[in-house]
Amino acid sequence: MGQLNQTTSHRFILLGLSSSPHLQIIFFLMFLMMYMITLLGNLLLIIVVTLNRKLQTPMYFFLSNLSMIDMCFSSTVVPKMLSNTISKDRSISFVGCATQMYFHLALGGTECLLLAVMAYDRYTAICKPLHYGAIMDWRLCIGLVTGCWIISFINSFILTFLTFQLYFCKSNLLNHFFCEMPPLFRLSCQDIWLNELAEYISGAIVALGSFLLILLSYLCITITVLKIRTNKERKKVFSTCGSHILVVSLYYGTIMFMHLHPRSASSAEQDRVVTILYTVVTPMLNPIIYSVRNKDIKEAIRKAIGNEA
Repeated sequence: MGQLNQTTSHRFILLGLSSSPHLQIIFFLMFLMMYMITLLGNLLLIIVVTLNRKLQTPMYFFLSNLSMIDMCFSSTVVPKMLSNTISKDRSISFVGCATQMYFHLALGGTECLLLAVMAYDRYTAICKPLHYGAIMDWRLCIGLVTGCWIISFINSFILTFLTFQLYFCKSNLLNHFFCEMPPLFRLSCQDIWLNELAEYISGAIVALGSFLLILLSYLCITITVLKIRTNKERKKVFSTCGSHILVVSLYYGTIMFMHLHPRSASSAEQDRVVTILYTVVTPMLNPIIYSVRNKDIKEAIRKAIGNEA
């Protein structure tokens, strides 16, 4: 790694969201509440899917994996952000910064790929209903999920390794609330063309590639649905996809904006706002979206609460 990076004693200072004491208290309370909702909402979804036999299907297996990813994804950023908001010491070690970025990228990539897998599952269920059980067997489901994790963690290792090969000599003040590539690039004195190229290639393969697979799946679904004669059946089919489409729109919109737009066109403030959307807001909303729009999950939650009562 660069000359400055030879020692693990080097530390970055995370400037966070605001230097105003009053705003810091507001941010702390707001993000603490959102983080607790994220953990409780996703944990509830996992428990409901695990305990309810009716939900032991590929769709809900993927959904419970998405909830696990969302909890871990948010946990890579929010606890440190909360700590820095109320602490005078906002520093993070060189190794800690690299570790945070590695898991953040890995889990974010896993979510991208898993959303594509979920779209394929919906395509198979709607376009090939007679062969759904044979195609989406448990061996394939487990293999797809495992592949998502492996590909994303390898991809994250490459990006993290290349980032921390840079020589950070401009400053150790990181104008962000966690360690992410764009703000780290701004601290480097070296030419970052290779890092940006790797970021764009990774984004094109993992994020954009997954997004195109989702679009292709829903194009096929739309064509199939249009062949259905009754409006009632059409609405029923589309309702099973509505939650997934909304989650995809929220997540991919912010991810692709953050990592695929020209670096010169962005600002640190803009990056922070976009990052909050996909690291804090989206993981919190996902279980709410699926619970509100899914009749089976709502029924399972009501039964679980009724049994406890």
